[in-house]
Amino acid sequence: MNELTIRRAGPGDAEALARLAALDSSRAPAGDILVVDVGDELRAALSLSSGQAIADPFHRTAGLVSMLRMRAQQLQAEPEPSRWRRRVLRTAPRTI
Repeated sequence: MNELTIRRAGPGDAEALARLAALDSSRAPAGDILVVDVGDELRAALSLSSGQAIADPFHRTAGLVSMLRMRAQQLQAEPEPSRWRRRVLRTAPRTI
């Protein structure tokens, strides 16, 4: 059984997202993106801003896309930190 990871896409994922979009005959999602890795392979991605999803058509990915949508809903439901908390976090000294 392969390990499954849901995470935010980073700059290092651009090539894998482009490959996944080509497999899906689509464009890579834009903006803030959630992805699902199965093992070390990116299998599905979801734009948090548009809701556009892409997935590898050569694997069963409907369940993965559903999980991405559920995680996106969880992230949208999380309360934003208050203005005071953001200011404290921004001005807090960094420790090494």
